[in-house]
Amino acid sequence: MRPDESFVGQPIRSLQQMLRVIGENDDRLPSVVPDGIYGNDTVRAVSAFQRRVGLPVTGIADQETWEAIVARYEPALIEQGEAEPLRIILDPGQVIRRGEENPNLYIVQAILLVLSKLYAGITPPGMSGVLDLATADSISSFQQMNLIPVTGELDKRTWKHLALHYPLAANAIFQLD
Repeated sequence: MRPDESFVGQPIRSLQQMLRVIGENDDRLPSVVPDGIYGNDTVRAVSAFQRRVGLPVTGIADQETWEAIVARYEPALIEQGEAEPLRIILDPGQVIRRGEENPNLYIVQAILLVLSKLYAGITPPGMSGVLDLATADSISSFQQMNLIPVTGELDKRTWKHLALHYPLAANAIFQLD
């Protein structure tokens, strides 16, 4: 089965790349190498995709098939990529002090909870959104462990260290479970 001349070149490689990404999220789709050649592996991958989404199974990436592939490619690409980073915005010089309420404290408290499972010196805080005594104690312990000024308050320096420790700690805890 030979494709039309319009498939020669980068469109084939693009098609193969999209099918590869979609296939990484779906075991029922065969893997295809983006080599730019519309060979048997590509025909097989297109056919499997068509079967999977209820299109006529021809092995040819017609307009309807192409649009269906494109529609499933972006969500599949998001699933494969890294999670979008979350950046807490503290104003220049902003410090969240004991007794203050701030929505970012929920995130900090969740991070401290995870860190407390890995580091015995950190006690788990409550989840209040308030920099209460328990949260201040957890922050102080974390600050001491990281050799940063021990204030029990949330500043940009403390946030940076929390953000750097969290991914490793969360991964380590996941590995232990």
